Amino acid sequence: MNAPETPVRAAEAVTPDDADGRPPTVPLAKRVRRLVTQLGPSRMVATILFLVLAVLIARFSWQMPLINAAERALYDARATLMAPKVQQDPRILLVTYNDETLFNTGIRSPLDRSLLTAALANIDQMGAKAIGIDIAFDSPRPDDAALKAQLRAMQTPTWLAYAEQASNPNTIFYEQQKFLESFIADVATARTRPTSVLFHTDDDSVIRRWPDRPAGLPPLMANALAPVDPAHAGYRGAIRFLVPARAGGGQVEPVFANIPIDSFALPMDAAMRAGFSELVKDRYVLIGGDIIDNDQFNTPLSRFPDAITGQHETMIGLEVHAHMLAQQLDGAWARPLAGPTLWVLALLVVLAGGLTSLIDMRARWVALAFLGQMAFFVAFPFWLQGRGIDTTTLPTFGWAVGWLFGYAAVGTAARTIGSRQRAFAQSALGKYLPADVAEQIMRDPDQLSLHGERRNIFCVFTDLEGFTKLSHAVTPETVARLLNEYLDRLSDIVLAHGGTIDKFVGDAVVAFWGAPISRPDDGEKAATAALAMYQAGERFRVDLAAGDIPPIGMTRVGLHVGDAIVGNFGGEGRIQYTALGDSMNTASRLEAANKSLKTGVLISAEAAARSGRDDLVPMGRVTLRGRAQPVDVFTPRPDLAPDQRGRIAALVAAHGAGDNDACVTLATELAQELRQDAAIQFLIERLNQTKRGESYVLS
Repeated sequence: MNAPETPVRAAEAVTPDDADGRPPTVPLAKRVRRLVTQLGPSRMVATILFLVLAVLIARFSWQMPLINAAERALYDARATLMAPKVQQDPRILLVTYNDETLFNTGIRSPLDRSLLTAALANIDQMGAKAIGIDIAFDSPRPDDAALKAQLRAMQTPTWLAYAEQASNPNTIFYEQQKFLESFIADVATARTRPTSVLFHTDDDSVIRRWPDRPAGLPPLMANALAPVDPAHAGYRGAIRFLVPARAGGGQVEPVFANIPIDSFALPMDAAMRAGFSELVKDRYVLIGGDIIDNDQFNTPLSRFPDAITGQHETMIGLEVHAHMLAQQLDGAWARPLAGPTLWVLALLVVLAGGLTSLIDMRARWVALAFLGQMAFFVAFPFWLQGRGIDTTTLPTFGWAVGWLFGYAAVGTAARTIGSRQRAFAQSALGKYLPADVAEQIMRDPDQLSLHGERRNIFCVFTDLEGFTKLSHAVTPETVARLLNEYLDRLSDIVLAHGGTIDKFVGDAVVAFWGAPISRPDDGEKAATAALAMYQAGERFRVDLAAGDIPPIGMTRVGLHVGDAIVGNFGGEGRIQYTALGDSMNTASRLEAANKSLKTGVLISAEAAARSGRDDLVPMGRVTLRGRAQPVDVFTPRPDLAPDQRGRIAALVAAHGAGDNDACVTLATELAQELRQDAAIQFLIERLNQTKRGESYVLS
């Protein structure tokens, strides 16, 4: 749309106030007051409230119902697509009870602790850095004594899972907690201590962030197993989930090696233990369950099908601890965006939406600006994610909604101001220019020539047969009413098809396409409008026949294309935007020729070639009244079958080629088949009266 000051300047440009022809500069304060006045207080308040709402959505969408679901989905996409692709981590080893282990032991819950006792005894001698056991000993087993003895004897730092009802009420009840506390107290030494296995899940049951550390809980497992720098001891940002990279030959290894606990529980001599030590030495060993439908969690990686299995894979809790531990070991802490930064981004997004609604350029540039901003909304969060920024609080969907709200709020306000300014300016221009020309100036001043210029235009003339006689038979009030209704119908067709109304001459309408703005489909629209105007005229006289009004004749239409001088012409007191030239005269004579040729619409060959219509029928070559040069004319006949139109064209072509036999054959067939069609019958008659290449001279 036009910038707010454009219409005012267009009006002022008619009579410049400055010596150099430019309008005087309007002070900024005055322009602001004018805009506020034009917008109105209620609209101003509504616009401001809408913009405030847009900023709040663009800032706090993670906390808003429904919208937060979209934010989580977008974050999961970022976390999955930008997840680091790594080879198998040599620092961490998972030792797990799997479903085969449970089948072999015949014990499902609580897990077989004799197996764990044997495995711990072996692993303790293999040089592991630390051992984390993600198994809660919250209920008794007959083999507890042996396990306790082994835990007390551990030389490797060993951490036992601890949970409490207060912070994890869905996984443990009071009696279990009491037994767990008693168990840990019984085995605790300087090297065997408890660790928290608490996770934080969002409302959709997905693990995305590190959990908080309640004061009464022991250290989190990742923090307990390896030293953590004090600055990140309470880190609660995004968990960096890793995905496996393809090794040579397209092989894919899991991020963390996972070995069944059975392998470590076997009786081992020194040699066998030395072989297994290569798997354990200097590694962090995490022991827990890898059991179907038990201790399984959704992560951002679960939202999309796994590239290998094609399934939406969940992750065991032990592996989540491993990802957190790897992140801590790498120091790969996601850096949060500060609150002020998020506020600034929210304001910029809403501002961008508002400014986009004010862009006054060609549609392709507007589309390019829109697509560029949408691409930014999509790509920028991925760019941040890839550079270690914590985007779990980045309101990317909120940005899109805020941008849309900003676009709508400012755009609506601008249209309100623009429409009022255009109405004022158009009213002023209307004292000098016709309303439709003034509207073109307001829409695009640069494309309207305020002086004469040569343009190739499609000209349409119409005339209503019998209206003069009708005007003598009814009252002047009835004449005015009927004429206005008729001209309204035809004018609407012109405007609906992109034409410019030149003038009204009594009941005649003069219009053209190709000025002040030229379009590639002007010919198609002009031809379509010409036929539509004839059909509207036919409906008009049918409507009149239903009332107590004397009958009138058909609406005749002529269409031609050619060069004309288009611009504003007139004297000192009044100017008119019109077209002058031979093309206008030819269209007028084509309209008049309809009466002689018994047609309703006549289109010159030049216009027909650019009309894009396949229902045109040639009406022969004629010499228009007052002209020496003959012209080939066509009329649209959508009512005829394609075969009939083809035979009529063949008849005219045969006459032009001097093929008398074909003429006679085709003329005989068509005369019989279309004996009620006056235009075709007269065409056959004219062709019989002329020789090869001759034109029919209209008197």
